[in-house]
Amino acid sequence: MTVNDPIERLKKIVGNQGVLTSDSQTAYYRSGFRSGFGGALAVVFPNSLLELWETLKISVEANYAIIMQATKTGLTEGSSPSGFDYDREVIVINITRIKKIILLDKGKQVVALPGSTLHELEKELTSINRAPHSVIGSTTIGATVVGGIANNAGGALCKRGSSYTELSLFARVDKEGNLELVNHLGIKNLGETPEEIFKSLEAGNIPIEDIGELDKAASDRDYQQRIRKMDADIPNRYNADPNRLYEVSGSAGKVVAFAVRVDTYPMPESKQVFYLGTNNPDDFSRLRKHILGKFSELPEMCEYMNRGIFDTAKKYGKDVFLSIKHIGTKRLPKLYALKSNLEYFLNKIPFIPKFLPDQFLYYISKVFPEHLPQRLVDYRNQYEHYLILYMSDEGINEARNYLEQEWSNLKGVGFFECNETEQEASLLHRFAAAGAAIRYQTMNQKETEEVLALDIALLGNDSEWMERIPNDLEQHLDLSLYYGHFMCHVFHHDYILKKGTNVKAIKDKLLQRLDEKNAKYPAEHNVGHMYPADKSLREHYEKLDPTNTFNPGIGFTPKESHKKCDN
Repeated sequence: MTVNDPIERLKKIVGNQGVLTSDSQTAYYRSGFRSGFGGALAVVFPNSLLELWETLKISVEANYAIIMQATKTGLTEGSSPSGFDYDREVIVINITRIKKIILLDKGKQVVALPGSTLHELEKELTSINRAPHSVIGSTTIGATVVGGIANNAGGALCKRGSSYTELSLFARVDKEGNLELVNHLGIKNLGETPEEIFKSLEAGNIPIEDIGELDKAASDRDYQQRIRKMDADIPNRYNADPNRLYEVSGSAGKVVAFAVRVDTYPMPESKQVFYLGTNNPDDFSRLRKHILGKFSELPEMCEYMNRGIFDTAKKYGKDVFLSIKHIGTKRLPKLYALKSNLEYFLNKIPFIPKFLPDQFLYYISKVFPEHLPQRLVDYRNQYEHYLILYMSDEGINEARNYLEQEWSNLKGVGFFECNETEQEASLLHRFAAAGAAIRYQTMNQKETEEVLALDIALLGNDSEWMERIPNDLEQHLDLSLYYGHFMCHVFHHDYILKKGTNVKAIKDKLLQRLDEKNAKYPAEHNVGHMYPADKSLREHYEKLDPTNTFNPGIGFTPKESHKKCDN
């Protein structure tokens, strides 16, 4: 290597320890959270906004394909290389070291630098009795604020929709191939040059008189009105909604976000979780229609699970439940990275079962006593379907009165008010459900194919939200699991297929059935490298990244460079 070699130049910017090049060192960062793998020349870890800017300049000059990466919590392979068929070298830029959260106007809004996580934001806001713009499932394992916005991440909140902002600072490569910094943060006096802007942001002191453009959205502010429109001809939220594609929002790494400005919200003064059970899905449909149509206060969250996913999460998600409860969320991202690196080495050894660390964690968890409160287990035995209805403040009595006076009069239903232990357990159990199918498949890999995971947005008035699988498909399924965000009709369907089944053929048939219902998919995890981007999403990508420098191939788009000099 020479002094002009881009990798050597990158090492001078971020330090030798900040550039990984060996296959073993980069393996974790070249893989997706659930699936996906590809090649990369290097993984670079900038320590500051200026180092990120200098890294980009060198990478663009070298004509690298650039993949931006945070904590890799996405489920559709969108933040890692996909395969080994790029037309140029690939470089992964991981921004997890660039952390800072700046409170604006006593915390009514914040500016988040690219490595700041939703968990860190939540912790910062707790001290001033505020809540973040979004809460998503991967908040617990390190999802970043920027990552959520770049992917229009959905989340579980009924009062606030997908992660969204119109106020950001980002870098892009224009159609002439020039790197430029675009400052749309709406904050005055940050400076004119990139260096001045970065210095101002990292200093973190922004006076209230410098905060402008308050008319621009810094969260999905109209979501409460949209979720109540049950007869709309499109789902009320889905990842590629063209009305929520705006610069960094929905960019999927086609630009490089240096900072985003987002709203915060007052923390509820009181909260109460109600746990509901029924054997008839129509009972929940009636409840949903009543809450969305007549409640003055929407739930904070309303999560659905069926018995299949309850059992699977109880058995195969127990270690996740216990880890979050007893280890806490701060250490989990590093533990996941350590586990993935260990898996990489072990999976290369013949005769050792794939994903041995997962199997170890599964068997270790069996040693621990029952982790779910008895009333949750009792409802599992009595009912097939469950709702976790999380209400706050004035909404608590509104829900209590309705459940006691009207809904409980239906035949074959039940509910109870959770105590604090049951409240924590029900929400943790719902979170553990998200990875339970993967663990089930790992433990039964000799008899099953890889998990087919779909996240789906149904129309608000779709009465057949509980899927009925025809016999020609059911015969190929080892297990089908259903859970989701009930009020907004966004559901997760995890299918474990029997060994030898043509996964693509089954997926095509399932998606065809969804198309016939006018459903949208993926609903909240971005297209990644698993779904084709529709016309509006492709146009968004092309407008942001005309040279195809960043995250090429996303949404089944071309991987080839579009720079004029390469034509």
